[in-house]
Amino acid sequence: MALFDFLQPKNNQTPEGAPSVSDQLLTLTDVIAPSAINIGPRSINISGMSARVYYAVAYPRYLTEGWMEPILNLEKELDISIVIHPIDTSETLKKFQKKVAEVQSQINIKAEKGEVRDPQLEAAYRNLEELRDKLQQSEEKLFDVGLYITIYGENDAALNKAENDIKGILDARLVYIKPALFQQEQGIQSTLPLATDELLVHSKFNSSPLSSFFPFTSFDLTSDTGVLYGVNRHNSSLVLFDRFSLTNYNSVTFATSGAGKSYALKLEILRSLMFGTEVIVLDPEREYEYLAEATGGRFFNISLSSDHHINPFDLPPPLPDENPRDILRSHIIELIGLFRLMLGGLSPEEETVLDLAIQETYALKDITGDSDFGSQEPPLLSDFEMVLAGMDGSASLITRLQKYTSGTWSGFMNQPTNVDINQKFVVFSLRDMEDELKTIAMYIITNFIWGSVRRRMVKRLLVIDEAWWMMKSEDTASFLFSMAKRGRKYYLGIATITQDVDDFLRSPYGVPMITNSSMQFLMKQSPTAIDNIQKTFNLTDEEKFLLLESNVGEGIFFVGMKHVAIRILGSYTENQIITSDPAQLLQIKKAREEYQSSRM
Repeated sequence: MALFDFLQPKNNQTPEGAPSVSDQLLTLTDVIAPSAINIGPRSINISGMSARVYYAVAYPRYLTEGWMEPILNLEKELDISIVIHPIDTSETLKKFQKKVAEVQSQINIKAEKGEVRDPQLEAAYRNLEELRDKLQQSEEKLFDVGLYITIYGENDAALNKAENDIKGILDARLVYIKPALFQQEQGIQSTLPLATDELLVHSKFNSSPLSSFFPFTSFDLTSDTGVLYGVNRHNSSLVLFDRFSLTNYNSVTFATSGAGKSYALKLEILRSLMFGTEVIVLDPEREYEYLAEATGGRFFNISLSSDHHINPFDLPPPLPDENPRDILRSHIIELIGLFRLMLGGLSPEEETVLDLAIQETYALKDITGDSDFGSQEPPLLSDFEMVLAGMDGSASLITRLQKYTSGTWSGFMNQPTNVDINQKFVVFSLRDMEDELKTIAMYIITNFIWGSVRRRMVKRLLVIDEAWWMMKSEDTASFLFSMAKRGRKYYLGIATITQDVDDFLRSPYGVPMITNSSMQFLMKQSPTAIDNIQKTFNLTDEEKFLLLESNVGEGIFFVGMKHVAIRILGSYTENQIITSDPAQLLQIKKAREEYQSSRM
């Protein structure tokens, strides 16, 4: 058959004197029709793609809501058609009267003969009576319903595999299907969006069980434990689960400025604190200060002039199962990465000089791989400079290092550590830190946090806002990726947030960070970044446009193999604590000032 005949008009003869078909303009049917089809008894081949049509022949006595959901969510190409024909209620009631009388007569005959009562017969009588009453009161209606399924595959083997998968799911629900033998053409017509029913294989349903056929379903992300992340935009179910029950505890969040990404993470922080999770935040814009104040947390403002300092030479005390030599060697490697950032790159010769100088600096404080350095006072950056001054080939290194030891940038890292993060909630703000030093400061802080995390194992969440700062340098990106891979062993989850998607993905550690995160949250995206997002997350075109058109607080939430469209919702009290909307912040500030003045 050369054309899709059932798409062509029934009467396609050319009237006398009219131009031939070849001289006419193409019609819509000509455009969408396949080049050729081959119809077999059990399948139909359309332009090289095999298809097979099935129809449902039997259903269980009761159909549960959403019984079709596993079929609709299969990662297979298929078409499903649900054909519904209303039945005249008046004619049906006449037949019901006769059927009820027959069933009642059978029950009476059994009773007169003294036979044991038949529970199935009595249940059928009650169901018929109940349905008849509802039909008479117009509470229910009757319908002839046909369920047709078309599956696609490259060959018969692929069709057979898809058939086994679908039959296995439906058989478990006592729904049985059969292939439309010698009716594949009629079956294809019935599943195409032409509003036709050529198969005419029907079962009778009243309104209540028919509602279970409703095909628009979506995945639920609801569990018995965890925190509320939001509401499923498709079915209004709650997105509720525990990130610490997943394969790893990491997450990534991508959104444009003002899309609500920080609001969503603040909401998770607030709710996680109520379940005993300790939270540490790297805050580049001082957005979490009021949240820390409201929850009794600690807020550290990190800048060149602040009173809070972290000494990069601090060493974490070795655990009982750790070798002090390994701890020292690992920290020296991390310090070389820090100096590579601070000094604008290092040559191989300079790295060798630095390695020897670091070891000698620790040795001056009696810190070696064979000593118990848990109680030793660590050296400072100025001590390292003094050691470096006595080594050959260090002139250039000293010149570049002096701005951190005695120059303008000496206020932050050339002091003993006076920061304690053994709190329920800790925020490090970097807003007042110079942009040239933000990446360096984030590296020092995350290194310090990592050392503290390994000392005491508790459930922790580390939130890194504007994580693209750390992805700018290969050393900081590598260290962050290492934490993401190893964090699960220490009960640590890492939540990275960024609005500069391209900067994040441009890093060689960008995509590995995503694949090592069990949770991904995509909110409103800019047109310039959406193509990269679509490629990275394998989004459909519909999901792509959903992200472009999302409102504040809306997006797509991925957890493992599942993802849902989500809307973030907070209570009034939560919103007062975590909002970053300037207009709302001014209103809250004004209300607080009025309240304080009224108490004076």
